[in-house]
Amino acid sequence: MPNTMEPAPLPSVYQLRVVVRGVSPLIWRRLLIPADTTIAGLHAVLQIAFGWGDEHLHRFLIYGVEYGIAYDGGPSFGDDPRLVRLGDLGLRRTERFTYHYDFTAGWCLDLRVERVLGAEPGRRVPVCTGGRRAGPPEDCGGLQAFLESTQSHHVLAAAIRAAEILGMLLDDEDVPRFGEHRDELAGLLPLLGVDRFDRRTLNRALAALAATETGAA
Repeated sequence: MPNTMEPAPLPSVYQLRVVVRGVSPLIWRRLLIPADTTIAGLHAVLQIAFGWGDEHLHRFLIYGVEYGIAYDGGPSFGDDPRLVRLGDLGLRRTERFTYHYDFTAGWCLDLRVERVLGAEPGRRVPVCTGGRRAGPPEDCGGLQAFLESTQSHHVLAAAIRAAEILGMLLDDEDVPRFGEHRDELAGLLPLLGVDRFDRRTLNRALAALAATETGAA
């Protein structure tokens, strides 16, 4: 007798639009996240998506409940973020929740469920399908400091200064002096790359994260 049982449904995928609150022009990402991703897993994805290094405390606020990974000296949470999956939360299209990172700097990401999709065999997730601008640097001083430093005249001044330094280095025929300007150039780079968004590099990092989690499972 033929087996007429239907295969188990594939887990759904959330299409999330994630925007850094308070910044204009917008810094945003569109992410496809499997519904079986845990809260801890989504935290890791967001850190990669915005170029952060997980150096500060964080929390999610979903339906009025706080979720996050507890650290010494930080807030405690009622649920283990490694056990709570997005699919467990009953998220529906158009619903919103927030992610807060670095409580001193006060970064807030607004997340909105754009679509709930069926999983497609062979589609690699999590993945970023769109976005704009680089994420705010890890320790730039918070929202107001970031907005001030990325005004167009500051970015232009940074480009001019970087060109001056490079010109001096190229004109130095004797002893290279890069070390003298290393720190200054390092400080200029975030301004020079403020409008740069490299989706391919981001997706390679997300693929590496997924491979690590699969290997640890």
